[in-house]
Amino acid sequence: MHQMLQLLAIAGVLMLGVISPGPNFAIVTSTAMTASRRAGVLAGMGLAAASCTWALLAIAGLGIVLTHAAWVYTAVRVSGAAYLIWLGVKLVLGARKPMATATEVGIKAAAAFRKAYLVSMTNPKSIAFYGSIFSIMVPAHATAWFYVAVVIIAGTVSLAWYCGLALLFSQGSARRIFARAKTPIEATMGAVLIGMGGKLLFSW
Repeated sequence: MHQMLQLLAIAGVLMLGVISPGPNFAIVTSTAMTASRRAGVLAGMGLAAASCTWALLAIAGLGIVLTHAAWVYTAVRVSGAAYLIWLGVKLVLGARKPMATATEVGIKAAAAFRKAYLVSMTNPKSIAFYGSIFSIMVPAHATAWFYVAVVIIAGTVSLAWYCGLALLFSQGSARRIFARAKTPIEATMGAVLIGMGGKLLFSW
């Protein structure tokens, strides 16, 4: 019973973590509106896979190691910032281009999972987030099933939230609004990603 309460507490913290706005939110919503529902859902699945990966790394103790290894943390921070800025610049430069054709949408859908996964895996905040959860909330001598449950919970929470966002923002009404205001929306999203990348790059 005690371990079940611990799992519920961890699930609550994970939910608060994924709900907070950030690069993951920007990636999944922009993908759902600019490409397709399938691409948005695949992006959500990529973010869920990243959550599972971070949980597994934390179980292996790498989360705590990375948190305390300044040069590794800096390397992840710089690469993550550069990737966000690159994505933002692409959005800004492509803002005036017409809506994607069916072929282009297929290409975007195929790359959506990988792009979202990389965004999450190069976010240094994930290191601190999962590292802190496992150092504070997971018992020192937890059983194997407890660790497995945490990984499943991490993936399920992310999958439910981000795929839900993808389904919401890929609705016909959302896409019609996007089609009418594509240039300012994509330019704004790109600027937001560039801003997030810049803040990440210059935050110490």
